Amino acid sequence: MEKSIESIWKEGFLKKDALVAPKINDLYNQKSKHIVDKFKRMFKINLIAIVIFSLVFMVITTINGLPIVGISWFLILIGLVVVNKKLMNGLEEIDYHANSYTYLLSFNKWLQEQLAINRKMARIYYPLFFLSIVVGFWFVDAEGIPMGERLVGEVLYGFPDLYLVNGVPLIAIILILIIVSMLALFGGKIYNMDVYIVYGRVFKKIEELITDLEELRS
Repeated sequence: MEKSIESIWKEGFLKKDALVAPKINDLYNQKSKHIVDKFKRMFKINLIAIVIFSLVFMVITTINGLPIVGISWFLILIGLVVVNKKLMNGLEEIDYHANSYTYLLSFNKWLQEQLAINRKMARIYYPLFFLSIVVGFWFVDAEGIPMGERLVGEVLYGFPDLYLVNGVPLIAIILILIIVSMLALFGGKIYNMDVYIVYGRVFKKIEELITDLEELRS
């Protein structure tokens, strides 16, 4: 029985060494590698931008009397860069000579693992960013007195009955803990919003290509 046009299409597309539809096969191979290469370029540029931002931010905050904030953010961001640089090495294990479908599936698997790890880290580093700001501003010099102590003094002047824990109003500690808990709880979702702002179009294109390939295979 003669093969239908659809079966010939699938055969030529799915088999790397097939001769029936090499142009279609090459087209999807090129699309797949192009979108992955685009992601890799954006990812590298993003890591470089994070390093530059962390350095500039540390210098600016230190000059303006907030060294704790600047140094803390620098260490956190550099840690993120180091982790993601190691994760990026996993891309080298993907078989670039495989057919488009296998290649994209392998890349998407790596991508989902990378995103999952970053979501978990986001639940830690977002609270740390916030705490570094709180601690940094607490110790800012305000005419020879840490700003935190000056603020507490002014608050106690108006509300002398406030309960203190090591010199800090209990209500302030509770508020800080609530914010930290919320950042830890929703850190993954905040990360998702951040990452989709940068890579949203690339992710959508990858999903579209995989969907096209699966329809051809069905």
